Amino acid sequence: MSKLPKLEDMLEAGMHFGHSVSKWHPKMKKYIFGDRNDIYIIDLAKSQKCLEEALSFMENLVKESKTILFVGTKNQVKKTLKEMSIEIGMPYVSEKWPGGLLTNFTVFKKMIKRFKDLNEEKSLGRLDKYTKKERSVFDKEIQKLENRVGGVVDLHKLPDALFIWDLKKERTAVAEAISKNIPVIALCDTNVNPELANYPIPGNDDASKTVKLILDCIKENILEAKKEIKATVQPIK
Repeated sequence: MSKLPKLEDMLEAGMHFGHSVSKWHPKMKKYIFGDRNDIYIIDLAKSQKCLEEALSFMENLVKESKTILFVGTKNQVKKTLKEMSIEIGMPYVSEKWPGGLLTNFTVFKKMIKRFKDLNEEKSLGRLDKYTKKERSVFDKEIQKLENRVGGVVDLHKLPDALFIWDLKKERTAVAEAISKNIPVIALCDTNVNPELANYPIPGNDDASKTVKLILDCIKENILEAKKEIKATVQPIK
């Protein structure tokens, strides 16, 4: 069973605060408890239940050695999401979504290869033979590729699922995932259509405390799922 944050912790993190009543999506209605001072209040009991379902789905993927691509480019989430993804060994996009990553993956595999090759050439000192100006051009190319594919260098095939922080901000990623029939898990504030996600998690997508609470929860459960895999693998005699 997944380890879930307590309702009090979710409340403390401000996860219940939605957007103003003038900025809402009608399909979020079933997740809204009410409103206060023209701000919608999310029903955290429902958020907790949705989070449990999303975690169960992600844990099963991990146990089947499948890949979840984590996407979050908002300033509030990008650093934490990147650090979490690295720690759990999953690919991520924390800078601008590179359009076509899912729908034109063969092109991105070539970019990934170029990025790896350039980094290897540089680390082995093979770029030292070039002039200072030429090395500067290589460095700029490496940095550009880092921003585009740095978080997906180990993605050898399309991911088995996407975790998205803010469906509105990452609308292009959502559209690509849907077009490729890739399941979407998403943190959904009151201003988005939760039906775009297979596993919506109602909650405030702006609060830094909510970012930490949810991503720490995901990290803990995925690392636990990985431990279970190791425990079931029998050593060869």
